[in-house]
Amino acid sequence: MSGPRRKDTDTLRGRYDTSVSRGPEHRIAALTLAALTCVAGLIGTVNLCVDGTLHQGATRTTYTVAMAACLVAAAALAVRQRAGRWQTLGLVALTEVVYVIVVLSVSQPAQATPLMLLFPSFVAAWFLGPWMLGATMLATVAACTVALGHTYDGALSIAVQVVISAGVLNTAAFGVYVLRRRVQRLLEATRALSHQDPLTGLANRRFLVEQAPRVWRQARREGSRVAAMVLDLDHFKQLNDAHGHAAGDAVLRTVASSLAATVRPTDVLARTGGEEMIVLGLVSDPAEAHRLAERLRAAVRTSRTDDGHSVTASIGIALTRPVDGEDAADAMWRLVDRADGAMYEAKRAGRDRVAAVVPRQRSVRLANSVPPAGRAAG
Repeated sequence: MSGPRRKDTDTLRGRYDTSVSRGPEHRIAALTLAALTCVAGLIGTVNLCVDGTLHQGATRTTYTVAMAACLVAAAALAVRQRAGRWQTLGLVALTEVVYVIVVLSVSQPAQATPLMLLFPSFVAAWFLGPWMLGATMLATVAACTVALGHTYDGALSIAVQVVISAGVLNTAAFGVYVLRRRVQRLLEATRALSHQDPLTGLANRRFLVEQAPRVWRQARREGSRVAAMVLDLDHFKQLNDAHGHAAGDAVLRTVASSLAATVRPTDVLARTGGEEMIVLGLVSDPAEAHRLAERLRAAVRTSRTDDGHSVTASIGIALTRPVDGEDAADAMWRLVDRADGAMYEAKRAGRDRVAAVVPRQRSVRLANSVPPAGRAAG
């Protein structure tokens, strides 16, 4: 996530995942499915204890196996506390098959109403993708055909009942699917707003904090250093005072776009407030961090709004080598504080330049990019 356009695109492409896979909310969903499946299996098992409810012989044995399969599936869900799309599809298919077995096993098939298929239909509508949902809808038609064909006489009567029963079930499932997609879109919009600076489209402070653990893990895995670069626009207040806040906002958007096109795809670029922005990324050594900072400084210096306004930036760099056990967010802010101090050194040295503090030396090293002629320090 490095810029307005890239961040918007990635956010919209990252569809909200409703599969029961991971995270606290997904564990709750998995346990709920496990509980419902277990209840269905236990209720079905009661029929084994009631004389005259089931046919005897092989049919009764098949029914017993079906109820046992429900209980085993419920136990597996409860233990794993997660399920991907394929596992969820398997659960839906199991319940469809169990329904058919129930219809064929009970002595009075009319008691096994197709409404028993509401559970698998709604689970498919909420947790599965479009083609999987379509497959389960076809399975619902097939299950209703088998079940009702065993209950009604005459092809026309069976066809009418299948159309009514399967039609109601699939219509309800499709309605749930539409509502789910609406919820997805709202969640995606909310997620984007919570991670995005509304003016520039860059990532915001919240997103920066959420990305810190990932950056720290990657740095430890690759043996790299984490570089924090704090960019502060020079004389931005004077520009606002002289030309108005609309001009200042235009400058911020233009600078953000230029920076987004300059940082590497793996870097995190965020606006943390006012005219200050932060870049967080991995580097092999201080020289690589300095080269990236110089590219960022040049990108700001050459950016210009449609009205001809432009600014420069002072950039401070700090590096660290993450260690096991430290809190990534706290370590990141300590690193940013050091980069912020280096940025003020760049301001004092004349602005439109880069200053870096190397972790082991704990000293500030100024790297002058030749400032414009007549540039006043301050």
